[in-house]
Amino acid sequence: MSLLLMAGLSAVMVATAFLSGVFGMAGGMVLIGVLLVLLPLPAAMALHAVTQIASNLWRAVLWWRHIRWLAALPFIGGVLVVLAAWSLVGWVPDKPVALLMLGLSPFVVRLLPPALKPDPARARDGVACGAASMTLMLFTGVSGPLVDTFFLGGRLDRREIVATKAVCQVVGHGAKLAYFGAIIADPAALDPVMAVLAVACSMLGTTAARRLLDAMTDVQFRLWANRLITVIAGYYIIHGTLLLIAPALPHLGWGQ
Repeated sequence: MSLLLMAGLSAVMVATAFLSGVFGMAGGMVLIGVLLVLLPLPAAMALHAVTQIASNLWRAVLWWRHIRWLAALPFIGGVLVVLAAWSLVGWVPDKPVALLMLGLSPFVVRLLPPALKPDPARARDGVACGAASMTLMLFTGVSGPLVDTFFLGGRLDRREIVATKAVCQVVGHGAKLAYFGAIIADPAALDPVMAVLAVACSMLGTTAARRLLDAMTDVQFRLWANRLITVIAGYYIIHGTLLLIAPALPHLGWGQ
């Protein structure tokens, strides 16, 4: 990577870590979109995993008193089951497919009937959501909208949501790093300097966000989290659709 690219990515990583540090979400969706534009998919997934592991691990350390393990452990179990199953396949999705699934996932979850809404207090829901989350993560690089819906559907307050989700995401992104960094047929090679910068930037952005999260109310937290997810998801639907139809445009007389 060039110095200019490293500097640009570092700035994006600090900003997205700050965003995730406040809401426990959204930053990863922004970052994976940037990385998918600039890097091949396996490399983007691996670097994103390093960044998110550092960001979520540091967030879990900062808020460790608020972690709710009864909600986290079933979720982690579902993640590990899916990783084992996907390791037998070793498939890598195309960028347009990854972007479209990333954008559509929050809207699909919102359309679920009330009876099917997941609850972190139920272990079976945790296992199912963990499994679905890991599948989505291997498709798109992130699973934030699904995980957010899972935790927002329970009785946890904003600090408990951020802390418990952080633990779950450390395991999920660790599994993603193992998959794209070692398990698939053509694994990604991480630039060690960029990996170190990713860890440092993630910790910086996460630490800076703590004061703002403390100042927010639970109502403000839920309101702005839903707005952010909607805007970002809409962008990825448009981006993925454009990439998907781009090869057909010359045949339709467009873009000539």
